[in-house]
This record gives sequence, structure tokens and C-alpha cells, in this order.
Amino acid sequence: MIALEKIKQAHQRIKDVVVHTPFSYAPFLSGESGVEVFLKKENLQMTGAFKLRGAFNKIASLSDAERAQGVVAASAGNHAQGVAYSAQHFGIKAVIIMPDSTPLTKVNGVRHFGAEVILAGGNYDEAYAYATKYGEENGLVFVHPFEDEEVIAGQGTVALEILEEAGDLDAVIVPVGGGGLISGVAAAIKGINPKIEVIGVSAAGAPALKNSFDAKTPIDSVSVRTIADGIAVRDCSPITLNYMLESVDQFITVDEKEIASAILFLLEKQKLVVEGAGAVGVAALLHKKLPHLEGKKVAVILSGGNVDVTLLSVIIEKGLIKSHRKLKLTVTLVDKPGSLMFLTELLRDLTANIVHIAYDRTSTDLDYGDAHVTIHLETKGEEHQKEIVKTLHDNGYLSNEFH
Repeated sequence: MIALEKIKQAHQRIKDVVVHTPFSYAPFLSGESGVEVFLKKENLQMTGAFKLRGAFNKIASLSDAERAQGVVAASAGNHAQGVAYSAQHFGIKAVIIMPDSTPLTKVNGVRHFGAEVILAGGNYDEAYAYATKYGEENGLVFVHPFEDEEVIAGQGTVALEILEEAGDLDAVIVPVGGGGLISGVAAAIKGINPKIEVIGVSAAGAPALKNSFDAKTPIDSVSVRTIADGIAVRDCSPITLNYMLESVDQFITVDEKEIASAILFLLEKQKLVVEGAGAVGVAALLHKKLPHLEGKKVAVILSGGNVDVTLLSVIIEKGLIKSHRKLKLTVTLVDKPGSLMFLTELLRDLTANIVHIAYDRTSTDLDYGDAHVTIHLETKGEEHQKEIVKTLHDNGYLSNEFH
């Protein structure tokens, strides 16, 4: 493991720059999960994620000569912003290589701190290969997002802050992508209180480190696919794997639907905007993946909040449909004056609010004289939706499509 003293040194380096983020009890999540949950809100960090800690500690630990060369990094977003901010703080050059698919909000976030952005590769690993070559050719110091002791030590400062406020924890739940955060957190936790359980959670669509942890040997993935882009790492790091095998007690995965529901839960119930990578620990608790923690005191690290707004809107829309607060349906009616008015009056009497309506009389599957009406409704739950559908059937409307 990384030495505890190294993590304490990192904390001294970064404490006047990095925000000591809130650590607080989560009443709604505790009620839903049966676990006494406290959230470490790294989504409220200055750059929107914990990655600033490791990046700043690494650059702060460089010699003046090394810093003068400038730095280069590969990242899908959060590490990139951490490096860019740190480079701006020290007044040095930073070049960030990001995958082609990186959301615009993260690209703009990096440019905001004055770094040069180059888009290259279809995923993190391809961007990483480009970045290492670019750094060698241009004499820049490469700042790795997780395979670096100073970076890992910086990430471990999250655990020091948690233990300052709650030393009597039973477990800490940590998101896992490349393994840098959990390596640092586990080193700090086990160095101070070995009785606290350290649990890693990753996305099922990026299984390299989980498969490697189970097999106790590095196993790379062929591809990754997950909405948790901050932990979408294809290849296993042998370095962080060894740290994890030494100090991590359990490692589980959550799927895309579970991650999406956790993002929506945090937004609606805890009033927190959290990206997919940051929400995996909450997803594990909400979906009862860790039953042995029931009734225990647990910290969950919300590692970041830099979620793509477009993705967030999709998650909200699907969440409303799944929770029976939105209903989409298509009915067929006779295309004559008054038909649409009669339909909308039915819906008014059912207190269903129309938020979108489309009228189609030209589809080839329609009989002449008929029309399709597609309606999106705000509803009050499953029973309300059943009442709406029954009323439409009772009044002679054919429900062709019902979600």
C-alpha cells in the first residue's frame, strides 16, 4: 500500500487549494437502503470531482525544472480538469488528450482553466496511448490519472477528511475506474483503522478491474460501454490491482439502469447533481447489493458531478416513465371536427396533464378517415395510468402503443 505518511504529506500540500468537501448524513438514502449513510460530496469539489487532489499533489511534488517543461495528461474529463487547474495554479503549460466522444461540457471545463485540448481516440486507453507519445515527442511530463504514487496519495486525502469527521465507520464505499481513488482511500483507511471495510463499486459495462480482482491477475476488456464515463476504463492497471488485492475487502458492480436510477435519486431526494461514476456507490445501496451493511454506519464517496446535461435529461425522462409519473400513448380516432376535443376533455376529467400532443392522418397503417394521436401525459402514479387507459378503452379508443 501507499504509505500513510505519504498521504498525510499530500494533504499538507493540497489543503490550501483543494476544497474540504461536505460530509453529511443522507436521510432519504438511509431510509431507502436500511443503512446509516453519510455522503462525501466530492461532486462539490472545485473542478467538480476528486481528481483535483491527485493531480495537484503530483504537480506540486515536481521539481521546478520538471514543472517548467509543462505537463500532458489523458482523461475523459475529471482528471483533465484537475491537471488543467493545477497547471494554471503553477503557471505552466498543460496539454490534455481527450477521447473523441468526450461530452462538450467536459472539454469546455478543461479549456476554461487554460489548457490545450486535443481530441484523439475512441476511448480513454486510445487517448492515453496518444498522450504518452505526444509527451515524449514534446518533452512534457506525463501526469497519469492513477498509476502514480503521488496521484494516489492525493486521492487518499479524501479518506483522511472522512475519518476526521467519522472515525467510527463500519465501511467506506468507493467508485472504481482505474483504481487510483480506491488505492489511496484504502491505504489511508487501513493505515488508520483496519477494521473499517473498504468496498469498491464499478460499472458492469467496464469490467476489467473487477474481473482482474476476482481472478487476482490482470485481465483487460475488449471494449467498454457505460453511462459512467468517468470510470469507463478498458484495461486493468497491474499497479492499482496489486494495491487493491492488498487492502480492498469487497468489489461489486452495478448495471446501467441501477446507475441511472441512483443519479435520479440523488438529484430528486438529496438535491445533488452527481455523474454516473460518482453514483455507483449509491446504486449499490439502493439496489441492495450489499445486504451485510444493513444497520451499519457507512460512508459513500460521490466522486464527481460533471454529468453531461443531455444524458441527465434522458435519465430524468426515463425515470419519470418508470415511476409512472409520465405516460406516452397513441390512440386512433375518427378524423372529424370535435374528435380531438372529446379526447382531451376525457383526459381533463381524469386530471391528466397533456405535455405533448401530435396528430397524424397520413400513416399508411391508418384506414381512410382515421388519425393517430400521440400524447405525452403527466400522471400521478400507476393506478392513475390504469384509470386513464381503461377510460380510453371504454370510450372506443384503440390503444396501439402503451409504455
